[in-house]
Parts: sequence; C-alpha cells; structure tokens
Amino acid sequence: MKYFPRSLDVFDDMFDGFFPKEPVYNTSVMKTDVYEKDGYYNLDIELPGYAKEDVQMDLVDGYLNIKATHNMSNEEKDAKGNLIRSERRFGTCSRSFYVGENIKAEDVKAKFDNGILNIVLPSKEQKSIETKQTVTIE
Repeated sequence: MKYFPRSLDVFDDMFDGFFPKEPVYNTSVMKTDVYEKDGYYNLDIELPGYAKEDVQMDLVDGYLNIKATHNMSNEEKDAKGNLIRSERRFGTCSRSFYVGENIKAEDVKAKFDNGILNIVLPSKEQKSIETKQTVTIE
C-alpha cells in the first residue's frame, strides 16, 4: 500500500465532514415552548415558512403527533419560454408529545397564526377514550 502525506490525500480532505459519521438531528425545526397556565398546557411551536394547510395533528394512544410538510417549486422562463432557473424545496418535520391516554380531540384547541402553532390542552387526567383521533387546526 502506498502512503500519501495528508496534504496529498485530496479525497479525504474534500469530503471530510460532508458525510457525517453520526446521525445529524435538526434541532432548529419545530422549536417548542411548553408552559402551564390555569389548568391547561400551552405549546407554542415555531413553523416558519409553513402554511396552516401544511400542518396535520393526530392523537394516537396518548401521543399528540404533529407533522408539517412543505412543497414549493419555482420556475423562471425567459421571453421565449426557455427555462432559466428551476428551484424546488421539499421538507417534512414532525414531533410527538405524550399528553395522556385520556385526552380527547375536542379537548385540544389548536390555532395557527403567523408561523406559530399554538396548542392548548387540559393538564388534568380525564376518562378513557378511543385510540386515534384527528385534531382540527383553526
């Protein structure tokens, strides 16, 4: 085997850090503030660039699952109709919060405004409910 000094090992230097050796988690997506007020939990989730229609919430086995999907395509053409630029952006992010198996979908209030999803749900246990329910976002 031939030894190359580090300065000549171009391929290692070129791709160093490009392919992560460990999983990378994007902690900047769905930043959430959780606080309790007057017997209710309030969650403020940042979803910049997403629209209300991009967000879906479900209650499944005591977990509040939130998923946001964003698809954007931008094409620019010249006067003759030739493609000059084409950009696409697709993304999905999700979070789950354990809220208890006794929370009903009608107990959860959600509002999406200006890139912030605000969720309010009771902090006290309630009677048993079915396993999967969809939560409506106002």
